[in-house]
Amino acid sequence: MNIIETKNLTKTYNKNRGIDNINISVNEGEIYGFIGPNGAGKSTTIKTLLNFIYPTSGSGTIFGLDIVKDSSKIKENIGYVPSEVKYYDSVKVKGIMKYAQSFYPNVSDEDLSKICIDLELDMEKKMGELSLGNKKKVAIAQALIQNPKLLILDEPTNGLDPLMQKKLFNILVEEKKKGNTVFLSSHNLNEVQNLCDRVAVIKEGKIVDVIELEKATKTLGLKITLVSKDINEEIILNIGGKILNKSKENNSFIFLYYKDTNSLIKELSKYNVEELLIEKENLEDTFLNYYEDKGDEK
Repeated sequence: MNIIETKNLTKTYNKNRGIDNINISVNEGEIYGFIGPNGAGKSTTIKTLLNFIYPTSGSGTIFGLDIVKDSSKIKENIGYVPSEVKYYDSVKVKGIMKYAQSFYPNVSDEDLSKICIDLELDMEKKMGELSLGNKKKVAIAQALIQNPKLLILDEPTNGLDPLMQKKLFNILVEEKKKGNTVFLSSHNLNEVQNLCDRVAVIKEGKIVDVIELEKATKTLGLKITLVSKDINEEIILNIGGKILNKSKENNSFIFLYYKDTNSLIKELSKYNVEELLIEKENLEDTFLNYYEDKGDEK
C-alpha cells in the first residue's frame, strides 16, 4: 500500500518557482528520504501534502485519502516536525507536552513520560530558555506522542547534537520495526544513506531521481585521493577514473574508480606517487553530482 502518493503535484507562486509535477510514492513501513539543498522545494512539498498550502494543480493522497478534501482525517494519524519550530517563550515544556497529550485520549502519562525521558526533555524549562536543538526535541516528542502511522520530518536534525541525532535515528528505526512509515526531508546526505530505504532527489522544484539505496550501495566503487607530480588528468581518465576534484597547485586528484582494484594498483605503480588514499565511495559523492550545476540556493 502507498502511504503517500502524488500525481503531478504542483505549487507556483505567481512567476516564482515552487514545485513542479512532483510524483512520489511512499510504501507502508519504509523510511523514505527526500533530499535536496535549501530552496529546492522540500518544505513546499511537505506543506502542500499537509494542506498548509493549496496545490496549484495535480493531486495527492495520504492513507488513500485526498490531501485537500480529507486533510483533517489524515492529520489524525500523522506526526509532523517542521523545519523551523516556534513556541510561546513563556510556556513550559511540561505544559506543551500535556497540551499535546490532551488531543489523544489513548496516550497515558506513562507513554508521555517515556518519550520525554528518551529525548531528555527538561520539563520545567520555559521554551524561551531553550536552544534551537532543545526546541526541536520538544517538536519531535510531540510528533511521536500518539504513535502515528506516518511521521513527516522536515530537517529534523537541525540543531541536534551528534548524540541526540543518533538517538533520533534509533527511534526512527524502531518506528519502522513497528510497521510505521517515515518521510524524512533532509540535506544531510549521510543520515539519509544510513537510514532510508529509498530516496527522492529534488532539484529546483522537480524530482530528478528516485534511488533504491540497497541497490545503489552495491554499485559503489572506490574513491581515490592521490598526490603525484607524474600523474595528470589524461592518465587518470585512461585508467577509467572519474575525476571529482583536482589541484595543479598541490599535484592532487580525487577520483572515482569502478574497475578491478589490482589493475588500479598495477597502473599507479608505474608512477611516483607521493600520497595515496583508497576508500569506499560514499553515496554522498553520487548525490552531489545532481547539484554540480550552480542553480540551487537558499
